Amino acid sequence: MSQTDSKNLWARFQRHYTEFPALGLALDLSRMNFTEDFLEQIRPRLDKAFNAMDELEAGAIANPDENRMVGHYWLRNSILAPTGDITAAIDQALADIKAFAAKVHNGEIQGAEGPFENFLIIGIGGSALGPQFVARALTKPGKDKMTAWFIDNTDPDEIDRIKAKLANSLSKTLVIVISKSGGTKETRNGMLEMQHAYQAAGLNFAEHAVAVTGDGSNLDNIAATEGWIQRFPMWDWIGGRTSETSAVGLLPLVLQGFDIDDLLAGAAACDAVTRAKSFVDNPAGQLAAMWFYAVDGRGSKDMVILPYKDRLGLFSKYLQQLIMESLGKERDLSGEVVNQGISVYGNKGSTDQHAYIQQLREGVHNFFVTFIRVLKDREGDSMEVDKGITTGDYLDGFYQGTRKALYENNRESITVTVTEINEFSIGVLLALFERSVGYYSSLININAYHQPGVEAGKKAASDVINLQVKIVDFLSKNSKSSHSSQEIAEGINSSGEEENVFLICQHLSAQKDRGIKKMPSGLLDEVTFQKQ
Repeated sequence: MSQTDSKNLWARFQRHYTEFPALGLALDLSRMNFTEDFLEQIRPRLDKAFNAMDELEAGAIANPDENRMVGHYWLRNSILAPTGDITAAIDQALADIKAFAAKVHNGEIQGAEGPFENFLIIGIGGSALGPQFVARALTKPGKDKMTAWFIDNTDPDEIDRIKAKLANSLSKTLVIVISKSGGTKETRNGMLEMQHAYQAAGLNFAEHAVAVTGDGSNLDNIAATEGWIQRFPMWDWIGGRTSETSAVGLLPLVLQGFDIDDLLAGAAACDAVTRAKSFVDNPAGQLAAMWFYAVDGRGSKDMVILPYKDRLGLFSKYLQQLIMESLGKERDLSGEVVNQGISVYGNKGSTDQHAYIQQLREGVHNFFVTFIRVLKDREGDSMEVDKGITTGDYLDGFYQGTRKALYENNRESITVTVTEINEFSIGVLLALFERSVGYYSSLININAYHQPGVEAGKKAASDVINLQVKIVDFLSKNSKSSHSSQEIAEGINSSGEEENVFLICQHLSAQKDRGIKKMPSGLLDEVTFQKQ
């Protein structure tokens, strides 16, 4: 890079690097090649987005598909809620969470054989990703008050792994089941598996379980009927992917021993700053505008998240759901087909120096990078690994080197810098990206707060399970011979479902305890199945 180029970059850095001291946050847009003309062109859209966010926070129906408000911002500043009842409910829930955790920590609430040492979250999507990310980011081995475990899928093999890890400490493990509707099958299945594990160990599951769910949901009714320890609310105006500052995230946070007031303060402080009505003063507005620039407002490029801090290793996974579930929509608010979204992936630096940075620099140019940089290396002093150089110096050097190497090859990047990782800064990061998603959804005129594609997938899965029941019934009643997929489909009045019949029978035949045998053949239509 020539001296002139370096001077030009330094001048651009000075124009497009902004610090937000109240948040311990800085944003560097200098390695995005937007022009001043772009900033003028995007300004009317941003103004509209700012106004839409004001209406959302005031309690407007922001999710018209479900006729509900969107109120995750009220969770960290309850007086902003549109009604006194909502304010009181938020305040009461926070007080209940703190009181419950205190009783768990002092042993007033304990398991069958003594104080709780672990907690196991059973949830999926936002009900698990947020708590997983924050638990990993803030954990202090040897200092945490409880150890966090997670079941976030209906994968039997992983459930068995968790059961094995907790086999000798079930009596000291608090189970937190999280499901707003109470009908999420993955979560229900994990709950049933753990209920069975407790029963097999001669323990009363209800005496080791709490629920985070909607009032009157299936889960709420089960917890009440069975006498679980306690139930915490999950309101319909909170989406799973924006629920980390609700009981979903706060309960595990405080149980692990973290300061939830600091996390809420960080989120509230970021909310306050990101209400600014100007591009220069609003980091969330800046991010949203840069996303629009980078992907041409239509998802033309992917977003690569590269946090240079191992504690933030799960941040890309968390953001993947927050951004892709919020923005990946077929239709806009006018009903027009737009097929919007931004694909998100990432791992961590400098691990990625040895993984996919090679392609990012020299391969297909279909992305932009968001670096997450953390200034503080560690709690204590650092040894020198070279004269005057520490491991943390190398980590920051790798960040700067990667940023430079990418930009030299016309690969653009944003850098989000925080001073250190603690409860406050995690609250800031959560709130920053939540509001950026909200602003960007307004820029492209879509509803960020529903998920019709997810619901379609759930319905399709339910159809498969219903078909399986019919298949097993047919094979049980006709067990004297084997049957092809076509014969089974015709026998259950499901012609046209031969492929699903084959896939279901194939899966069942791989399970020793299901009694379905597969008779192979070189031709799929001659493969048969029989109930043993």
